Amino acid sequence: MDEFVATFFNLEVVRAASPILLQGLWVTVQLIVVAVPLGLLGGVILALLSTIRSRWVRWPLIAWVDFFRAFPPLVLLMFLYAGLPFAGIELGAFGAVAIGFFLNTSSYYGEIFRAGIESIPRGQMEAARSTGLTAVQAMTWVILPQAVRNVLPDLVSNTLEVVKLTSIASVVALPELLYQARQAQSVTYNPSPIVAAAVIYFLLLWPAVRLLSRLEHRAVARR
Repeated sequence: MDEFVATFFNLEVVRAASPILLQGLWVTVQLIVVAVPLGLLGGVILALLSTIRSRWVRWPLIAWVDFFRAFPPLVLLMFLYAGLPFAGIELGAFGAVAIGFFLNTSSYYGEIFRAGIESIPRGQMEAARSTGLTAVQAMTWVILPQAVRNVLPDLVSNTLEVVKLTSIASVVALPELLYQARQAQSVTYNPSPIVAAAVIYFLLLWPAVRLLSRLEHRAVARR
């Protein structure tokens, strides 16, 4: 038992590695602050475009969403970081991760928002327009708020997945939490920094998990 604790829960090793783990956590938080809003914004745009009844918009939009939902995010990230430089485009690690997450997560957010918009009866739009609101104003102030409320559990769940997905940024040497934990492990020859990183991820995500559970319970209670 002592050997197990010394191997996986060595507090001395964690204490020594804590400075770079905190640096990695800060980069992870920065990545979340950039990736989640970009994904939400892109998702709203895609969902609004889906309301346009034109095949010239609809089919390219379907192809775009399906492509980035089916394309593995890790492969996309490697292409942006290691492939584009051959075309003379240097994004850097953070830029490649931010763009990759935008392309991938906006497609998922877009489908969630689209489902929310379609859950609102069409009469709501007609009623809003009859009061003098423009189509944009009706969508902004009447339809979207109700749509977001209807799909809020799905939005929170997808955001959790986005936060967990940030760990793949380590493959392009972005010094986020997992990358720094692996660096500490390679120096100390002890996996305790990886365990510490896992605990940090848990503490970071657990409040959102509890929020999601409450939202799901409320959604079931309303039915």
